Amino acid sequence: MKKLVVLFSLITIIVLSLSFTHEDHYRETDAYTDSLRAIYSQPSSQWPKPFVDAGVPWQELGITPESPLKSKMDSLRHLVNLGKILFFDPRLSGSGQISCASCHIPDLSWADGREKAVGHDQQTGKRNTPSLFNVWYFKRLFWDGRSSGLEDQAFGPINNELEMHSDMALVPQKIKNIPGYKSLFDSAYGSFDVDAEKIVHAIATFEKTIVSRKSDFDYFLEGKKTMMNDAAIRGLHLFRTKARCMNCHYGPLFSDNDFHNIGLTYYGREYEDLGLYKHTHKAEDVGKFKTPSLRDVMRTRPWMHNGLFDNMDGVLNMYNAGMPQPKRKPEQANDTLFPKTDVLVKKLGLTQEEKKDIIAFLEAITAEPWKMRIPALPK
Repeated sequence: MKKLVVLFSLITIIVLSLSFTHEDHYRETDAYTDSLRAIYSQPSSQWPKPFVDAGVPWQELGITPESPLKSKMDSLRHLVNLGKILFFDPRLSGSGQISCASCHIPDLSWADGREKAVGHDQQTGKRNTPSLFNVWYFKRLFWDGRSSGLEDQAFGPINNELEMHSDMALVPQKIKNIPGYKSLFDSAYGSFDVDAEKIVHAIATFEKTIVSRKSDFDYFLEGKKTMMNDAAIRGLHLFRTKARCMNCHYGPLFSDNDFHNIGLTYYGREYEDLGLYKHTHKAEDVGKFKTPSLRDVMRTRPWMHNGLFDNMDGVLNMYNAGMPQPKRKPEQANDTLFPKTDVLVKKLGLTQEEKKDIIAFLEAITAEPWKMRIPALPK
């Protein structure tokens, strides 16, 4: 009987989708939304297949995962605490004024709300600060993937002249000169033998505990079906089908853990950024940037690697238009580095109402972050 109900609902969706071609028409009846709600109230294994291109190894959307350290937290609590304190300690920087938390602010969903990061001596960087929510998931870090893990990544900002303007070779001695750190290192490592590897290991361990809070979408998946309003239900369906979002943003963390060129390289112009290519030096990687997780996306504006958009309407309008598709100039005919927008990016034909519904779904996968008390720094 249940299978018949699901089949009927699927048929209803198809019929209604074909019947109502103008954005205002299907709003005149609740039948379309009710049918979608019936489908998406079923286990995800019974959801309609998403619109993805051949070869895309997509995974179904799901509940936000726990920290990979959750089962080990009792044994790691001293190490996590040390990493948390180091994360918030500005004395790791050259000026003594900038910490990791200066750009990754807990109340701002572990981003900074700026178009581009601001570091030492108020210098502005080239790229937007990504959120640290669920950062343990990504195989490669930074927008251009130049780091292979959290411990390696931590060296980058500390040594960067524009960011923390420090020298990791000197940081261990600075830490050893702070007596209050002795008991923290003793508890975490069994001695006050401080080196760079222990510092970044502790910071990375703390960062692995930074996970998204459950959103309305998670509660919906757990059976609380009133947690998603009608617009979000329609947005969920659009996200998985017509809007083609599942080609890159899939799985419980809404990311394929990969890199794509979506047309924002500014090739040959003032703000040129070639992304992954700067790390791999492979022509096919020109303009590719890491696919960010969409978890908590409505709290991590502005968006894109360069902070180009502060309004989600703008983001959807660009995707709806098929993103920039650069054309070669005559003198670029044989340029092997000329960027090519990913074939997964296509014009969508979304209506204004459909874009609003997608935004409603993005709100449904966004949650208020846990409040975090800033730790007292050792003296």
